[in-house]
Amino acid sequence: AIGAVMYFHSHRGGEVMLFAGLLATTLSMAIWWRDVVRESTFEGHHTVVVQEGLRNGVILFIVSEVMFFFAFFWAFFSASFCPTIEIGAIWPPKGIECFSPWEVPALNTMILLLSGASVTWCHHAIVAGKHSNAVISLALTIVLAAIFTGFQLFEYSSAQFSISDGIYGSTFYMATGFHGFHVFIGTTFLAVCLARLLSFHFTTDHHVGFEAAAWYWHFVDVVWLFLFVAVYWWGGA
Repeated sequence: AIGAVMYFHSHRGGEVMLFAGLLATTLSMAIWWRDVVRESTFEGHHTVVVQEGLRNGVILFIVSEVMFFFAFFWAFFSASFCPTIEIGAIWPPKGIECFSPWEVPALNTMILLLSGASVTWCHHAIVAGKHSNAVISLALTIVLAAIFTGFQLFEYSSAQFSISDGIYGSTFYMATGFHGFHVFIGTTFLAVCLARLLSFHFTTDHHVGFEAAAWYWHFVDVVWLFLFVAVYWWGGA
C-alpha cells in the first residue's frame, strides 16, 4: 500500500517499493495455499469440521466482495440519478459516446453464462466421479474466461472515453476494470484447480478447493449481469 501511494504521487523509489510489495504478497499467498493443499491432500488434516470452516470462510469472503462492488454501483447510480450541471445535467454526460450493450457486452454476457454452466458441469462430474468430463468442462471454462478477457481488452482499446473523462469514465472503468481483475483472479483459481484435477487431488466427497473456485466464479458471473444491465444497458441509454 505504501509503495502504491508513493508510485501514484510520483515519489522516488515508488515503483521499486510497489513491485517489492506485490512480489512479497504474491509469494506469501502462493506458499500459504501450497501448505493448505499439502495439509488437505497429502496429510489428511482437513476433517469435516475443517472443510466446513473453509466453506464458511469463502462465503464470508464473497460477501465482502459483494460490499466492494456495491460501493461502485452506489457511486454510479448516485451520479446517474442526479447528474450535476457540470456534466450537462444529463446522463450519460454530454460528450460521452457509450458502448452499445448489444455488441461486445452482450457477447461477453453469453460467454460468462456459458462458463458458469461449464463450471457447474465440472462440479457435477467431480461428484459423479467422471474424471474425464470434469477435465474437459473445467478446461472449457478456462478457455471461455480467457476469451472474455480478450474481448474486454478489445473493448477498452476501442473506447472513445477514458477513466479521466469525468464521473462516467471513472465509475465505468473502476467497476468494469475491477470486475476484469476478478475474472483474472478467478481464471487463475480455476487453472490451479485444473492442475490439481489432473493430479487427482479431488475426490467425490473432498473437493473444497474446487467448490471455492466455482462459488467465486458464479459470483463473478452475477456481478457481470448487474454491470451489463446497470452500466451498459440502462446507464448508457
